[in-house]
Amino acid sequence: MVNSVFGSCEATIFEVMSRLAEQHGAVNLGQGFPDGLEPAEVIEAAAEALRKGPHQYPSMLGLPALRQAVAANALRFHGLEADWEREILITSGGTEALCDAFLALLEPGDEVIVFEPVYDSYGPIIRRGGAIPVPVRLEPPDWRMPRERLLAAMTPRTRAIVVNTPMNPAGKVFDAEELRFLADLLLRHDLVAIADEVYEHLIFDGRRHLSLFGLPEVRDRVVRIGSAGKTFSLTGWKVGYVMADARLLTPIVRAHQYVTFTTPPALQAAVAFGLALPDDYFADLKSLLEARRDFLTAALNRLGFATQTAAGSYFAISSFAPFDRDGDDLAFCRRLTAEAGVTAVPLSAFYGAKDLRFHIRFCFAKTQAVLESAVARLGSWRAAQKVT
Repeated sequence: MVNSVFGSCEATIFEVMSRLAEQHGAVNLGQGFPDGLEPAEVIEAAAEALRKGPHQYPSMLGLPALRQAVAANALRFHGLEADWEREILITSGGTEALCDAFLALLEPGDEVIVFEPVYDSYGPIIRRGGAIPVPVRLEPPDWRMPRERLLAAMTPRTRAIVVNTPMNPAGKVFDAEELRFLADLLLRHDLVAIADEVYEHLIFDGRRHLSLFGLPEVRDRVVRIGSAGKTFSLTGWKVGYVMADARLLTPIVRAHQYVTFTTPPALQAAVAFGLALPDDYFADLKSLLEARRDFLTAALNRLGFATQTAAGSYFAISSFAPFDRDGDDLAFCRRLTAEAGVTAVPLSAFYGAKDLRFHIRFCFAKTQAVLESAVARLGSWRAAQKVT
């Protein structure tokens, strides 16, 4: 016998497409891992911490230095205040933070609003905790929050709303008006918000990151989640954090102690160092990614892919309708991998009904050389399409 939730799960679309990319020797713009952006000084800080130790269990809550650094960074860049001793927990990545929050705050039968396109880990964890994910669709090209759909999805069993901003995979950034609407819902329906903000430092075009945690009237209802993996392009380190009012954080800490208990101390020390880097580091990373976003977006549009300019995150969303009338995005991604040698991810994988069929996701958090290689391959493929 196996658990019905995980027993029915298939391999993630990222794993599927990455394997296919490897088989075909394709440039992998599908899986959302950054390439060549790792800060050398943060890596050296980890090496130094490994040499010095300690190497035993650190505090379950996380190193004090890192919890202090998380609080200081949130205040410096976002104007968010938190008590590092009572309101911050260090986790083994943002995914563990999400898991801890779902397990700690949901009861069997609770309903949780999730915005589609939705990051693939939300649903299985929510369902395994006995709760029910309730999707509310956002759609291209503007990804506006559909207020009427959201209101219609609310029931007496609604317990929480998951808010991912900047949003994976759409690159959407929720604005102040949308967050104000969500805050009113939290108050009116006595809800909590799980705020997945792992791309908090990757917002472009002069926009400022806004968080529900920054609205005083709902601060005690918001669980804010961040990730050093995204901030420092070190996704394999799996260092995340939770920021929440002590009333919410206490049960999340209890879940954490039975999920991973703690996170490698050397990596925590290095992240604490990184979060205290000068403003220039964060500005330069944003500027570099913005330039790569612009390069890939412009190139895709020249080639005939209708591509939106992402407001944040790592991802560009393109319509492939001019190249394929069938609207099977998975089949098109397989075809693109085999024929063009470039891998993307089908956007339908982020919808429960898998019915948004003409859009695919490219990751632009790669080296300029990788992006140029991908564009050249797509150009050759496009030229071959015109000939045939």
